[in-house]
Amino acid sequence: MVRILLTAFDKYDCWTTNASWLALIEFTRNLPTVAEVTTRLYPVELNEMKEKLVNDLKANYDFVFHIGQAPKSSCIQLEEIAINVVSSGKTIEHSDAVGQVCSGGPDAYRCELVVQAYAQALRKAGIPAQVSFHAGTFLCNAMLYWSCRLADVLELSTKSMFIHVPLATSQVLELDEPLPFMASSMVGEALTLLVKLAVHEVSQPLG
Repeated sequence: MVRILLTAFDKYDCWTTNASWLALIEFTRNLPTVAEVTTRLYPVELNEMKEKLVNDLKANYDFVFHIGQAPKSSCIQLEEIAINVVSSGKTIEHSDAVGQVCSGGPDAYRCELVVQAYAQALRKAGIPAQVSFHAGTFLCNAMLYWSCRLADVLELSTKSMFIHVPLATSQVLELDEPLPFMASSMVGEALTLLVKLAVHEVSQPLG
């Protein structure tokens, strides 16, 4: 059976929870039976994330779907590229200092999954989605890059993808300013569909 790891992030900064974790909770309410699924909650801290991911990826999953929230996004974004750049400041959103995710690693990795086809399938199912070519320069980008790097160095068969999701409805209700949002139940449906697409791709590649 195909083995898939799904990861979400814990709360950070002003947020009392994380849209990625809320979506993963919804996803687990009705786990797809087509794959063996493992879920993880990751801290919003670079070094801890890297260490935990090393331990998790040693299990050599077929696929890894990393999920993170994108507060200003109005749709699900499937990240195509991860770059070997990471902000090294004390906070996520305010840093002029940059470094590398991995010294000696390539400048970038491209997602091995056919994200264009995945995004199209989500839209066909009535879920707003698009392909993104820039995951930022902090933890989301670093997680995808590090995941790809570990698969490369450890010679794993694992294929990784990063999924940015909008804020959840409950998060927006806590704010004084209007921001885009998407119901966690819809994001959960999207994750279920992505898992099924990944399993299908094992036998019948999408592209």
